[in-house]
Amino acid sequence: MATQPSNIQVESSNILVKNLVKKFGNTIALEDINFEIKEGEFFALLGPSGCGKTTTMRCIAGFEDPTSGTIEIGKEVVNNKPANKRECSMVFQSYALFPHYNVFENVAFGLNIQEMNQAKMSTKLKALARLISKKLSKTPDEIKEKVYDALNYVELGEYADRRVSELSGGQQQRVALARALVTSPKVLLLDEPLSNLDKKLRNTMRDTIRKIQLDLGITTIFVTHDQEEAMSMADRIAVMKDGHIQQIDSPTNLYSKPKNAFIADFVGSSNILEGINSKKDENYSEIKTGDLNVLAETDNTHENVELVIRPENIEISSEGFDEGQTNVFEGTVEIATYLGSIVRYTILVKETELLVDTTYNSGSKVLSEGSYVKLKIDPKRVVVL
Repeated sequence: MATQPSNIQVESSNILVKNLVKKFGNTIALEDINFEIKEGEFFALLGPSGCGKTTTMRCIAGFEDPTSGTIEIGKEVVNNKPANKRECSMVFQSYALFPHYNVFENVAFGLNIQEMNQAKMSTKLKALARLISKKLSKTPDEIKEKVYDALNYVELGEYADRRVSELSGGQQQRVALARALVTSPKVLLLDEPLSNLDKKLRNTMRDTIRKIQLDLGITTIFVTHDQEEAMSMADRIAVMKDGHIQQIDSPTNLYSKPKNAFIADFVGSSNILEGINSKKDENYSEIKTGDLNVLAETDNTHENVELVIRPENIEISSEGFDEGQTNVFEGTVEIATYLGSIVRYTILVKETELLVDTTYNSGSKVLSEGSYVKLKIDPKRVVVL
């Protein structure tokens, strides 16, 4: 990626959403949504389809009117402000590029709209003429400079005269990014922008978007159902379910300290087991789950609890462990799945199935189905909910 072009300048704003409610008829899409995004922060809205993440973004953008609650951009309440006055730019899942425009015209579109919003009639008419056909009005040098700065920034300067239909999916995505950035917005909104790309290209574009965000320091909201995308890009993540926010936290805290079983299951893979809590002392509990007794370091005093054990936090050995160690269990390999860098085992321990991830080293042996193994779980790695 190129260095930050001089004409792409952003004045990032903080965003404050308070008591946001959105109803569609009798259906409550959002209920009591509250969060604050800092200036220059990369904030992700993560959740399954229908959880309300895109509706939240559309309310911020001005494409949906909240039923109640307030949205502030900077220090200004924008509930009654139209979308084109909020200084937000949005990249849509489908990119929403204009097929009858070339790359240059697509990126210049927002700048022409800005000129049409000016009070001077001659400026409005020239901008309108350019939107109809570039033959009707000459593009001002200032707009040309901004467009080429934006295109060069996303490494598409040589594609200015191409039809968007002649571009690959990744190139179209970069055109959409250039169009969003060229107007110098205060907030960048990204609505599942990588979902139409193959895995390798998604990873490349993920890095590109994050680098642009860091270079420009622009406040960014990223909507996704893909926990890997959110975890790898965002400073903080809001996990949503059924129109409610379940937890807002850093990626590392969401993974290691989930507040409920839904988050533990949605963010990564987990063994989630229901159990009965028998408190041993101030720091430890013994949890009876099925036919297993698991020692956990916890201050949770509830009787009915759920255990969350990440697959990589279970050690596996075909030879066993030293005597006297806690949380050692015997089991049998039911399924061994080779995934390249890791091997995922499904282990049957008495009547309980546990997922176990091990790092695969080139040339090492993958345990076969039916193998007898021993497992060890560190009490500090057990999360009790």
